[in-house]
Amino acid sequence: MGFDSLIQTITVYALPVLFGITLHEAAHGYVARMFGDPTAWQLGRVTLNPIKHIDPIGTIAVPLFLLFTTKMMGAGMLFGWAKPVPVDWGRLRHPKRDMLWVALAGPGSNLVMAILWTLSLKLFISSGMSPTDFWVQMAFAGINVNLVLMALNLLPLPPLDGGRVVFSLLPDRMAWQYQRIEPYGMLILIVLMLTGALWVLLQPLLLFGQGIVRLFL
Repeated sequence: MGFDSLIQTITVYALPVLFGITLHEAAHGYVARMFGDPTAWQLGRVTLNPIKHIDPIGTIAVPLFLLFTTKMMGAGMLFGWAKPVPVDWGRLRHPKRDMLWVALAGPGSNLVMAILWTLSLKLFISSGMSPTDFWVQMAFAGINVNLVLMALNLLPLPPLDGGRVVFSLLPDRMAWQYQRIEPYGMLILIVLMLTGALWVLLQPLLLFGQGIVRLFL
């Protein structure tokens, strides 16, 4: 892959990745405030300013590395993370129940952004832009990045959002037993990614997201 091609790919993916990751975190903080925990709001993390959410490793280094290896190998997926928004679960009015909505806010925001990128794509195509146009490529990138972020975060694995959802829905005794997985969650995720099993597990969630965005084409 040439240097020019890499730079072009980075410019296409930069905004979708940046906003897909940072707005995901801001959504957690906003919904947490709605349910009684103002921690993220007080720290200035409920904002559309991406600078407040950028993690040098998760928001910049990891996506760039995956972008480069995906281009080199012709396969893979692009994802990353921002600085987690602090949520004091004990300050929620109904901690275990409200955790469900705080957790779903992040993937939900990614689905909404995928829909917005889909509407943008529809507008660009109707205005006569070709599939090779920069803005059309960015819209495609925005759809794909946000669907992957949505699917990845919905995996039922603590500490991912899907793990919080499962914890909220399980009976108390089972929920606390399930939560004991959390210290090993990221290691499990890395193993799944290295073995290729992660992509298989994401397929049903990606198909769900793709079905939703197609309604807006």
